[in-house]
Amino acid sequence: MTASAPSSYDALDAWIDAHFDEQVRYLQALVRVPTDTPPGNNAPHAERTADLLAEMGYVAEKHVVPQAQVREYGLESLTNLIVRRRFGAEDGGTSTGSAGPVIALNAHGDVVPPGDGWTHDPYGGEVVDGQLFGRASAVSKSDFSTYTFALRAVEALHAQGAALNGGVELHFTYDEEFGGELGPGWLLQQGLTKPDLLLAAGFSYQVVTAHNGCLQMEVTVHGKMAHAAIPDTGIDALQGAVVILSALYARNADYRKVTSKVEGIKHPYLNVGRIEGGTNTNVVPGKVTLKLDRRMIPEEDPIAVEAEIRDTIAQAAASFPGITVDVKRLLLARALQPLPGNLPLVEALQRHGEAVFGEPIPTSGTPLYTDVRLYGEHGIPAAIYGAGPRTVLESHAKRSDERVELDDLRRATKVVARTLLDLLTPA
Repeated sequence: MTASAPSSYDALDAWIDAHFDEQVRYLQALVRVPTDTPPGNNAPHAERTADLLAEMGYVAEKHVVPQAQVREYGLESLTNLIVRRRFGAEDGGTSTGSAGPVIALNAHGDVVPPGDGWTHDPYGGEVVDGQLFGRASAVSKSDFSTYTFALRAVEALHAQGAALNGGVELHFTYDEEFGGELGPGWLLQQGLTKPDLLLAAGFSYQVVTAHNGCLQMEVTVHGKMAHAAIPDTGIDALQGAVVILSALYARNADYRKVTSKVEGIKHPYLNVGRIEGGTNTNVVPGKVTLKLDRRMIPEEDPIAVEAEIRDTIAQAAASFPGITVDVKRLLLARALQPLPGNLPLVEALQRHGEAVFGEPIPTSGTPLYTDVRLYGEHGIPAAIYGAGPRTVLESHAKRSDERVELDDLRRATKVVARTLLDLLTPA
């Protein structure tokens, strides 16, 4: 693989400019099919995406996850898509045995429900003042379009005689909000893919090479229901839960003293995002459930982190007589650590990012966790880059009026296309 001639980059850029209106229409069509997760009825979006890809000449393999697994996971339907394109000099690009690298491009179509506060239709795909609004317009249906049209631009250059060797795969998956185990995790476990490099959906100008891990747990506090007029006949599970909550949140003071060495990542943090319990205002609560999220910096050992959380809960529960506690792990997403083999990918993204955006594009870590860790656990060097604003906050991801700047979408597509060209050009 080697850097290509400037004229080749110009040709890619020109193709993307000429087809950008089509790219925007493609993204609008993707936004207009809801993929709220939960409930996670996402197979219809995969079908729609496959139809749109077919109109562009691509055959999308539909990998349907067995319904029993999907239901047990907490979703309703899930179909993952893979598009494969091979380039080889010996047969004009149809070879499946070419010697060059296979680069997978992964974006997820699922997203949290829209919530309140929108001033634009969350499924409208409206374009206003150079921005496209809609749920998942930024994270990460935008990169369905970025990656699709980057591949199309490279194919157009190949059709004009550019020598390429290797392959590109589009991985469009639908369970990132639930941890990715039935998306990329399932594809990898089933042996349906094993790329040499992985590029995953972005959310900022930076090239992200590391991210936090995440431990999510469900803590159920059991007491004894009683009439509120005679509370001494019961055991208040909510009061017991408050003791546990206080002990958990107290850990954040210690976590702030721990600093990651990865740029862009600060310190561990614990959040309790959901509390449920009780039956009525005049009843002493007999059961309360807490759901917690513990972000782990790359330097932490997930097993030790989980043991510490469980110990904190047990000690707090022991201080409130009468309650019992059940603790269940919901998710253990390991941190992404950069693998040495990602250097050609990272350097190409930075080089072209600076050329297209007119400013240096740094590498960084992110406090988010992503599906990319699953590729890393299979030894596949990876990076995160795609359409996005300077920061996640600017995109309104997971908030009302999520949007993507169309200029950023166009430029990111050019950066990805140029990077693919470099990686697929024989040395």
